Amino acid sequence: MAESRFALDDRLPADYLANALRSDALEGLSTAPRTLPPKWFYDKRGSDLFEQITMLPEYYPARAEQEILTRRASEIAGLTRATTLIELGSGSSRKTRLLLDALTAGGTLQRYAPLDVSSSTLREASEAICRDYPALSVTATVADFTTGLALPDHPGPRLLAFLGSTIGNFDADQRSAFYRALALTLSSDDVLLLGADLVKDPDALVRAYDDLSGVTAEFNKNVLHVLNRGLGSDFDPDAYDHVALWNADEERIEMRLRARTAQTVKIPELELSLDIAQGEDLRTELSCKFRRETLTQELREGGFTVRNWWTDTAGRFALLLAVPN
Repeated sequence: MAESRFALDDRLPADYLANALRSDALEGLSTAPRTLPPKWFYDKRGSDLFEQITMLPEYYPARAEQEILTRRASEIAGLTRATTLIELGSGSSRKTRLLLDALTAGGTLQRYAPLDVSSSTLREASEAICRDYPALSVTATVADFTTGLALPDHPGPRLLAFLGSTIGNFDADQRSAFYRALALTLSSDDVLLLGADLVKDPDALVRAYDDLSGVTAEFNKNVLHVLNRGLGSDFDPDAYDHVALWNADEERIEMRLRARTAQTVKIPELELSLDIAQGEDLRTELSCKFRRETLTQELREGGFTVRNWWTDTAGRFALLLAVPN
């Protein structure tokens, strides 16, 4: 890798993830109903399992979003004329290559700026991008955008990509706060590219989060392995069932782990002992689904105007371009 074209800005303290896990577990597990943020799925094993999920026949979101990007990336490049592409929660940056190809072909892109909580993932992805795009600079930022935006201050126009319908992991209040913070951070010539999963047949939604081969169940239970390793807890993942429910009132999928038997779980790092009843749920993820009119409205209230809206041919998933008001 050409080091002169790569920079990594680590904005997290060395003990950030350990402290954040302790804080999230203490807050989420010691009150009813018990909850955990979905970011704790993603250790190395969890990330590998999620890659498998994206290949499953039931899991349409990844394919639907890629279909839109394949058809619309050149149009997005022409509309935005971005010199910098920022990506939140970039991970492996695989899908982003469709945008990188279109923006470099359009002759405007100078810099890719991925942001992720994992420095090792960022470095690995950045090495590949630098190798495959020799005219591009890569400035990676290690940060947790769920607790505060830390966008790199690069010349615009900037295109900020937030893909994969990760926005659906936020509840309504969290989304509102996120939009407002983002609108204040972006300049008038910057553009937001947002991926959003749409409301559809509940059976299709549940199947996407409860596949027949059980990969999503293993992914869900992996959070217990993360807790055991990070906090010294004694959760038995085999003592829980994976549950995916459609909450029609909130229009969201809820992933839960349901205790098969009554049990007591000790978490030494928190000096905590949990008495968990048979059938009690630990909610591990929200995945909100959207309608065009309501998503457009909540973006407007958060400081954005939607300029473009595209879906896959089956109308399952949307990509939209929005600009700060």
